[in-house]
Amino acid sequence: MRTRRRLRRIIAVTLAVVVGVPVLAVAGLLVWDGGIDIDPRRELLPGVRLDLRTADTRLGPVEYDLAGTDGPTVLSVHAGLGGADQGRLFADWLRAEGYRVLSPSRPGYLGTPLDSGASLDEQADLLAALLDELAIDRVGVFAASAGSPVAYTFAARHPDRVWALVSVGGVSLPKPPRPPADPVRTAFLNTVGQKLVRLTATLSPRTLVSGTLDETSTFTAEQKAARTAYIMDTPDARAFFDAMVDTTFPYPDRNPGTANDAEQALTPLPLERISAPTLVVHGTQDGDVPFENGLHAAERVQGAEHHWMVEDDHLGFWLSPAAGTAHAEVSEFLGRHRRR
Repeated sequence: MRTRRRLRRIIAVTLAVVVGVPVLAVAGLLVWDGGIDIDPRRELLPGVRLDLRTADTRLGPVEYDLAGTDGPTVLSVHAGLGGADQGRLFADWLRAEGYRVLSPSRPGYLGTPLDSGASLDEQADLLAALLDELAIDRVGVFAASAGSPVAYTFAARHPDRVWALVSVGGVSLPKPPRPPADPVRTAFLNTVGQKLVRLTATLSPRTLVSGTLDETSTFTAEQKAARTAYIMDTPDARAFFDAMVDTTFPYPDRNPGTANDAEQALTPLPLERISAPTLVVHGTQDGDVPFENGLHAAERVQGAEHHWMVEDDHLGFWLSPAAGTAHAEVSEFLGRHRRR
């Protein structure tokens, strides 16, 4: 997901929570490691344990997680400020549907260096090289947010490797580049900022949920309050939200890829060249990747199907009362096209 703007808002909210903290406490934040678990075999959720490895492909090293030993493989293309851990978290529900889930870190994220492939074409070719290295012939593709441009490009450049494509809240329209990042702000994000977010998650989780929804939705105040209450009061949703936040840390290991995503934002996508069966899922009140992106992709990809999540936001596929219905739609779609 395109999270820099969201993170700035969350940090601003966090600062409001901790305003008045003495200088000594801020110095303590600089020393504190933030409690970030970077174990490559850590548990994201009960029963969801990573096993991060690195494949030395012909185009460069790629970090990945591969869960499951049987069934068709679904390639999970993670969002912005993510990595293989986020890709696994977002798509792990598919394991119960009989799929293996392959989750690589895109270039510039975690253990995959940016020089393994910066452009969309290079990243798409890198995914094909990873499949070659793992002796996987064809995959279904499940992409989220800022990962969708890579997934669309992969499907267009390597049609023989894709038996179906699902994009959730995916970017499909060009976005003008942001002004150059303030180095002081960037340094703050990389040091104190991420720790303040984690501190808020511990001391005032409702504030963090509400601040996130400010950036991922165009909800009214009433809608936002209802969704915040749902996430906080629904154990599975609350656990998923906490795990999702964890898959954005540590920032320095994810920032190069996130910055590169922004640089690729003006690259035209080859949507008309996609021949794989495609399902576009998008919330009509998405505040991070506007709904127009879903409409655009559904109109440009020949034969594309769509599932609009009415009055839902960027994270609704995982964190709304309608998530089960959306999962069922994706499951049915993949089931019609699944290939071993």
